[in-house]
Amino acid sequence: MGLIVAKSAGYCFGVHRAVDMVYKEAEKGTVPVYTYGPIIHNEEVVKDLRERGVQVISNLEELKTLPHGKIIIRSHGISRTEYEKMKEYGFEILDATCPFVLKIHRLVEEYSKKGYKIVIAGNKDHPEVKGILGWVENEQAYTISGPSDVSFLPFEQGEKVCLVAQTTFNYNKFKELVEIIEKKGYDIIVLDTICNATEERQREARRVAAESDVMIVIGDRHSSNTQKLYEISKKECANTYYIQTSKDMDYHQIKSINNVGITAGASTPNYIIEEVSKNVRNEL
Repeated sequence: MGLIVAKSAGYCFGVHRAVDMVYKEAEKGTVPVYTYGPIIHNEEVVKDLRERGVQVISNLEELKTLPHGKIIIRSHGISRTEYEKMKEYGFEILDATCPFVLKIHRLVEEYSKKGYKIVIAGNKDHPEVKGILGWVENEQAYTISGPSDVSFLPFEQGEKVCLVAQTTFNYNKFKELVEIIEKKGYDIIVLDTICNATEERQREARRVAAESDVMIVIGDRHSSNTQKLYEISKKECANTYYIQTSKDMDYHQIKSINNVGITAGASTPNYIIEEVSKNVRNEL
């Protein structure tokens, strides 16, 4: 019997940086502190910050009626228009956008100025993708999430196309999309913008799940990267559970299990991972 906890489980660099920034500002207590959207996709962390006085803003129009203070941009990033609106309303901006996301902003801006049509492999409803779209110069941008979406791209042979990816996009799915698009005859530039930490996390989840009789994936239900970890793990281990906190898991189910694997999304605090690990060990 054994427990395997993925080394890559938990906060990534960008999330750690963003969360630390908010806690430090909240501790100062000198001016109101706001985050534009939940700082991370984790209800426990957002609740704790709210209790410390940090207010989540979901719409920039709200800023018109709120006392001036500091507004923190989360790691997902925002569009240029949103950034300019924040300044216009007189708020001090603290930018916690992940450096890997900022790189995509610069790339789509650069290539769209050169006349390339931008294609983003990702979830069109995800805040990171919405932010990326906001840096495309000519608004000639399209989002795809699977092979069927490629057929709807309104391009002709020889057109200049630049393909990028949401930082948390499934690496194998991205390779599949690249193979399909490259056969279309476009003048295409492929930029693999999937975060290295994401690639490593997905590879490790696949390996751990393949070695486990039960796999536990920890993360918020709204976390895109955690959802992908669950999909990957489920393919390797049929008995894969997706939980947000330790209380969501029925540990009695694993009493007669040989090996249990654990991984967690980039927005999952270490204390939740440790609590789940401890409870698994108690059953094993």
